[in-house]
Amino acid sequence: MRARRTKIYFDGGCRPNPGPMEIAVVTGGVAAIDRDIGTGSSLDAEWLALIAALRLARARGLTDVVLLGDAAAVVAQATGGVPARGQAARHLAAFRDLAGDGPAPRIRHIGRAQNLAGIALARGHPR
Repeated sequence: MRARRTKIYFDGGCRPNPGPMEIAVVTGGVAAIDRDIGTGSSLDAEWLALIAALRLARARGLTDVVLLGDAAAVVAQATGGVPARGQAARHLAAFRDLAGDGPAPRIRHIGRAQNLAGIALARGHPR
């Protein structure tokens, strides 16, 4: 029997935008939330969440993972679909350094309602 691919959900945001950033990473039903990662834009927060998701995978020795997020721009930049410019280019370089020389991590765009990390972040904020 084949081992199942590990799903790691990521999300980031800030209130207001730009403003204080927060991120969440969820895998195996467990959410890791950091609500104090500095000041930046929502795009910065999404990138930092993606990098945190890959860090988690590396720390756990996971090799067969898919990183799932609802930030279409970040997913497109990370997968090479569109160029990353400015600060996003620096985040992409950090992501690639962490990824190393092996195969590129799988990254997929999902809808907001399916993003367990986004749901975890939203629970802490009144709507």
